Amino acid sequence: MSPPTSLCVYCGSSSGKHPEYTEQARAFGTEMARRGIALIYGGGKVGLMGSVADAVLTAGGKAIGVIPRQLVEREVAHPGLTEMHVVETMHQRKTRMYELSDAFVALPGGYGTMDEMFEMLTWAQLGLHKYPCAFLDVRGYYTPLRTMMDHMVTEGFVRREQRDSVWFGDSMEKLFDWMSHYQGDDMPKWIDSQSVKA
Repeated sequence: MSPPTSLCVYCGSSSGKHPEYTEQARAFGTEMARRGIALIYGGGKVGLMGSVADAVLTAGGKAIGVIPRQLVEREVAHPGLTEMHVVETMHQRKTRMYELSDAFVALPGGYGTMDEMFEMLTWAQLGLHKYPCAFLDVRGYYTPLRTMMDHMVTEGFVRREQRDSVWFGDSMEKLFDWMSHYQGDDMPKWIDSQSVKA
């Protein structure tokens, strides 16, 4: 697979308790712009969402937001984006972000981040797309989730191949290199539960 040209970043509309979250979000946005990768994200100007977008724009990159109309005020829509897509529902938001992207990365975030990222993981599991999905770990934020996903394999609810297709790590350089060489596995769209093995 060639390097992504548009990367969907899921992350918090809050900044979290530690400055390193914001620092890494800004560094990630700057690196995206340096590599000529367009940002696709939730359209807010606050929290880590805003930090990533601001960094992309400051570095001369392209930032595209997708936000439901009812959240324009609540999430304080970013006024300076390259493009802003205002949709009617959360479902339309996730679908539009998917349509605009060819890779997906989660930075630290809460329920919304998990919801959006796991929908993409589920779609990959069902064979609906073959795009890379990754978690950029900051301060060990995703270590418990990584453990839980390994536990899903051990307990027979997720195939090892599906788990191994998801990247976890704290190195941006390694993440971008992994995405550049990612090859989506040809997994069956429907999997008999009896065939799931650790």
